[in-house]
Amino acid sequence: MGRTIVIGDIHGCFDELTDLLDLVRLEESDRVVAVGDLIVKGEKNREVLDLFIDDGRFSSVIGNHDRVLRQYWRGEPVKLTPAQEATRAELDFNRERYSNYLRSLPFMIDLDSHLVVHAGVRPGVALDEQMASDLTGLRTMGANPSRRKGIPWYAVYRGEKIVLFGHWPGTKPRRAPRAIGLDTGCVYGGRLTAFIVESDQILSVPARRAYDRPKRKPR
Repeated sequence: MGRTIVIGDIHGCFDELTDLLDLVRLEESDRVVAVGDLIVKGEKNREVLDLFIDDGRFSSVIGNHDRVLRQYWRGEPVKLTPAQEATRAELDFNRERYSNYLRSLPFMIDLDSHLVVHAGVRPGVALDEQMASDLTGLRTMGANPSRRKGIPWYAVYRGEKIVLFGHWPGTKPRRAPRAIGLDTGCVYGGRLTAFIVESDQILSVPARRAYDRPKRKPR
């Protein structure tokens, strides 16, 4: 049996992804699971998607940026940000290939002891009753769950499974009793982080450079 390697938000940072895979010494028997936001903001979105499409060891949940492009290609009335529009243009030369892949991504991946989602799960709500908006956008408890100010959902969550999530960049992984946040802001010049489930080990590599500016400074 190989390892299960869960990777934080990639955002098109393909070079850093290859650096991280080299660091963990990826083997044929290993499994790689991403927390979503595979694309948008970085420069090599096609390369990231091609790897996940072509290599059977790789899987991912849907992130909020992935989801917006999926909705756009479905014809839903969503407005793309400049970064999302740039990624759409990059991927449009083979739109069917990439849109089909994004359409296949689930909102959660169950690893038995651990659960992978993009943003979080609402405490006290059964997993099969979680809303898509929370799974891809939740940060804090309250009327506006996407806000950064307030009580983090993971500070309250006490579910059976340990949740591995991204979406909320920090200078280091966010650790809570029953959750681990793996978004360490690679696309903003931070780091790309992996969690190895079997050994409870966290490894990371530095960004080669900053590809975008965050709306707020990661903490």
